[in-house]
Amino acid sequence: MYGKLLQPEIVELIDMKDFKTLKEIFTEWHPADLAELISDLPDSEQLIVFRFLPKNLTNTVFEHLPVETQKNIIMSMGKKDITGILMELSPDDRTWLFEELPSSIVKNMLALLTKEERETAKMLLGYPEDSVGRLMTPEYISVVEKMTVAQVLKKIRLEGHESETIEMLYVVDEKGRLLDEISIRQLLLASPSTRIKSMMDRRYGFLRATDDQEIAIEIFKKYDTYSLPVIDTEGFLIGIVTIDDILSVAEEETTEDIHKLGGMNALDESYLKSSVFTLIKKRAVWLIFLFIGGTFTASAMGFFEDAISAAVVLTMFVPLIIASGGNSGSQATSLIIRSLAIGELTISDWWEIMKREIISGLALGILLGSIGFAKIAISEIFTGFYGPHWFFIGITIFISLIGIVMWGTLAGSMLPLLLKRLKLDPATSSAPFVATLVDVTGIVIYFTTAQLLLKGKIL
Repeated sequence: MYGKLLQPEIVELIDMKDFKTLKEIFTEWHPADLAELISDLPDSEQLIVFRFLPKNLTNTVFEHLPVETQKNIIMSMGKKDITGILMELSPDDRTWLFEELPSSIVKNMLALLTKEERETAKMLLGYPEDSVGRLMTPEYISVVEKMTVAQVLKKIRLEGHESETIEMLYVVDEKGRLLDEISIRQLLLASPSTRIKSMMDRRYGFLRATDDQEIAIEIFKKYDTYSLPVIDTEGFLIGIVTIDDILSVAEEETTEDIHKLGGMNALDESYLKSSVFTLIKKRAVWLIFLFIGGTFTASAMGFFEDAISAAVVLTMFVPLIIASGGNSGSQATSLIIRSLAIGELTISDWWEIMKREIISGLALGILLGSIGFAKIAISEIFTGFYGPHWFFIGITIFISLIGIVMWGTLAGSMLPLLLKRLKLDPATSSAPFVATLVDVTGIVIYFTTAQLLLKGKIL
């Protein structure tokens, strides 16, 4: 946590141009803390501090930096420095960076790489944007089943420094097809003369390069592992994906869903890095859509103008009715969207979900309706405000709330499933959208119920 605690001191040293002291301080810091410090500095000072990092920490710190900060630093560096950074970056981290840069700049940067690294970069960038292929690295250690433990350990010593991780090794056949995975723990505990074939159980998880990154999150959770092999359509091992990349993807996906649940398009960059124009643009579309939806609520009330004129008392409960339906719908849609996201529910569960929401909506509607009826009854006892027909007004509120809350829970739970079925993002059925939808129908349910129960009384 050095970055947060000592940032004022670091800024002061930068202002004083005391770079010798800066270097001495940085030698004691963890690369992650240095990355945090640099990313928190103004853009104009990030490169200054980065240049005065100890040479042995430069590449490690760069890999810990957020992509936005990496982009800012590398766009301010000379060709020689850029080449050094790009060559030291792991292929997957380099792909993350390239994704954020304009294609013309990426083309120039690819030219700075060696032929081998350039081919690797092009291969990774060739996969679809949100696929596992964009996350994987070809830096892993593979072995064949006829090797002994002693031979494998020797290979690790020779090639391990170039691998993304040595916690897992991957067994392939002579052609390169994936057969199994072996942990370093298994190797260390086995006899040096033991052959890899005798250690294989062929129980392993894997990803396909064309899989969506959201699928990778679920498979990592399923197998509870730090890395997974990636195969092509014919079963050949072509790379691995490590947990650090998956955590980054999970964070991005969660952030995107939260933004959509709030009724806006997801930001492409962090809040402070996004321009005010971007913030307006991302929020305006949904606000306009919801506003137009809200006008239907006004239209619905206009349709029941006669009932409203005859019984002004009914309008007192409109905010209550709208809020109850919208809130119940928002609760339901939030529950279902999250359950879909973490794999607790699938589209095939729709009937079970519907049954549970009907029961839940009925129970919640009765609860809220009873409270509404009780409020009217108590007010009538002490003030006589509602007059001789207070009981029927109370029953109207009671029945309306049951219908509206049930409709809210059904709409909120079924809409995400419908969008999922249509291969759209369920998070698009955001809470504000469901609330607006239920508001309009809630008005119709409320005044229709009132016309049926209060006709000939106060209507």
